[in-house]
Amino acid sequence: MSSINLVDLAGSERSDISGTSGDRLKEGSLINQSLSTLGNVIKCLTDKTKGKQFVVAPYRESILTKLLKNALGGNSKTAMIATISPADIHYEETLSALRFANKAKNIKTTAVVNESQTDKLVRELREENQKLLDMLRRGQMGIGYTEEEVAEMRHSLEEQLKKNQEEMEKMNNSWQQRLKEAEAQNKLKLEEERQEQERMKSVPHLWNLHEDPALTGMVTHFIIPGKSKVGTLKGTEILLSGLSILPDHAVIYNKDGVVNVRPNADARLLVNGDEVRSDKMLRHNDRVLFGHNHLYVLHHPQDLAKQLREGRSVEKPTYDAAQQEIAQHLGLIGITGNRSKNRTQDDLLLEEELVQVLPHVNQANAISQELEKRVHFDIILVAPQARGLSEGRAEVCVKLVDCISGNEWVWSKNKFTNRKYMMAEMYEHYMEGQTDWDASCKDKDPFWEASDTEVPIGTVHVYLQSLAYVIELDETLAITDFRGAEQGYLHVAVVPCDDQGLERREDFLENPQEMIGKELHFKIKILSAKNLPTKIRTCFCKYKVYLDDKSTMTHESLQTGETHDINHQHLFTFNPVTKQFLSYLTNSSVVIEVWGKQERGSGEQGSLLPSSSTEPLSSARSSASDVVGANGHITDGDKCKLLVEVSTFRKRAERAEQILMRIKSLLDEAVEEKLQVLAVEDLLKVLGSGSSATLSRDLSDNLGASKDNKGNANVTSEACSVQ
Repeated sequence: MSSINLVDLAGSERSDISGTSGDRLKEGSLINQSLSTLGNVIKCLTDKTKGKQFVVAPYRESILTKLLKNALGGNSKTAMIATISPADIHYEETLSALRFANKAKNIKTTAVVNESQTDKLVRELREENQKLLDMLRRGQMGIGYTEEEVAEMRHSLEEQLKKNQEEMEKMNNSWQQRLKEAEAQNKLKLEEERQEQERMKSVPHLWNLHEDPALTGMVTHFIIPGKSKVGTLKGTEILLSGLSILPDHAVIYNKDGVVNVRPNADARLLVNGDEVRSDKMLRHNDRVLFGHNHLYVLHHPQDLAKQLREGRSVEKPTYDAAQQEIAQHLGLIGITGNRSKNRTQDDLLLEEELVQVLPHVNQANAISQELEKRVHFDIILVAPQARGLSEGRAEVCVKLVDCISGNEWVWSKNKFTNRKYMMAEMYEHYMEGQTDWDASCKDKDPFWEASDTEVPIGTVHVYLQSLAYVIELDETLAITDFRGAEQGYLHVAVVPCDDQGLERREDFLENPQEMIGKELHFKIKILSAKNLPTKIRTCFCKYKVYLDDKSTMTHESLQTGETHDINHQHLFTFNPVTKQFLSYLTNSSVVIEVWGKQERGSGEQGSLLPSSSTEPLSSARSSASDVVGANGHITDGDKCKLLVEVSTFRKRAERAEQILMRIKSLLDEAVEEKLQVLAVEDLLKVLGSGSSATLSRDLSDNLGASKDNKGNANVTSEACSVQ
């Protein structure tokens, strides 16, 4: 019997784009896991096609690959169509799909008739018997033979027919015998399973936890009384293999019903999420992680009975709960700052991503250490403000640290996932003993990143409230990275000007609403950056103003001493000013992203065993507590806005004070000269030079209207009274 399967593979789910939550989010996570397993299966089948031996495709690691087993590596003909998107926002997905299709096309399948060897032999014997019978019935013995020869040939055919018939009966009997043997083996296997189940009711044992629920509980290790060694050595009671599993990894003691575990030196062992360095007593349902991949649960029948007698609630652990427990002990759960039960959807999505990425980061670090790549990976959270956005949720990224040069790069989660796939492939080649496992070309090394790759240094928030009053802003602002730590300072100025670009540093508005309907010209100046990290060789900035689709970029500047001279200025014109734009000036800021390129081989010699991946996360949670540091530079984003407001009000008061001083000076001169009236032109000159040009024009219009109805003396007097 043949069958036709039409399979529509779902694409990888991006929860941050689709905005899924709850069951849909869980479903998307399982889809991504199944697609990853499918990629591993296709890689193994490709290796088989290339002639590699002892390669076993992990069909049973997911339901999807079990369903596709015949289509991928069985007796079948398979056609696969990969669909890609031309949009640049789907670049990572397109690259992954093309890589997936490139692997799949190398698989060779051969379709043959589904027939066992026994059935085939029986069929051939029956066909031969039928042919012999037909020859006997028709008497087709040939022409030119004597009767004796014909009789001899007939006798030979009858003997052959009889022999074939006996062979068929013998094969049928052997099939019946094999069937009985198979039934006996099944009964023996069932009996062994029954005995094992009975043994599990009384003997402490470890059972595995797997991200695929169908594979959970499929591996069992009994903890016999006495001592049980855990490791990779042959003859070990609990034999494990894989990343970070040492030949003599740990010892489990079972004495008088009490189970203890003792890790050996340099062995990675977690119990309930906590790292263990000495003897640790294990209780029922304790979660034990050997290395990075082997996650087990202890089933202790006697301890279970004791807990039930004490009235305790005993729940069966799950893989997701165990991973969340590990993440919580590492400080990942609750990093969003909202530890209450009423967490938002963004908090739940963020923690879900952290729990998913954590095992892969640990595996990448283990591979790097075993292959002596001298790099380390850390999980980091990048706030939307650090990405040049005004709002949104934090993004999970991975920081790559070169332990020798000290250089750092930030990878997106998708880029890290693609590199992790290549790392696992390199590690498999290494374990197989291939001489060319290490990529000779740096571009093909998943652990390598070019030193001249652009890296984000930090961001600066420039609030534009002063522009609403046509007042300039000139500040040296702190450059803060994703952790909120200072990485240097940026000298920025925002100056109102006319349509020719000439700066206007004297005019100002008392009421920003007067700007609506008029035109506004201003310059954004980025003068210099200083005190940047020493490993930064060149730097440049980019930013967007209001509704810009494309960023305005500065040129790359080389370091001169401790300063990078940027000397950038750009003229912006808005005509007319709308209420929406005025609201933007009053409440929003321009986010200036500072990027740079690192020195080759710069930095101090790094340790080959950096701190754990939780260090940047704890740094991300901390923020600068001081508004202004000891050097007087502004360091905090929200409080920076308040300082800009204070600076704007101060400058407005200074401008108003200047106007009052000019008027007072004008009055003093009039008193000295014993003048009884002041000329309107003199007042307009004072108001036009130091105050709002709008106010001056409005006053001039009012006086002009009065001239039609009054004399000059009255006009002058009214001008004084108006002021």
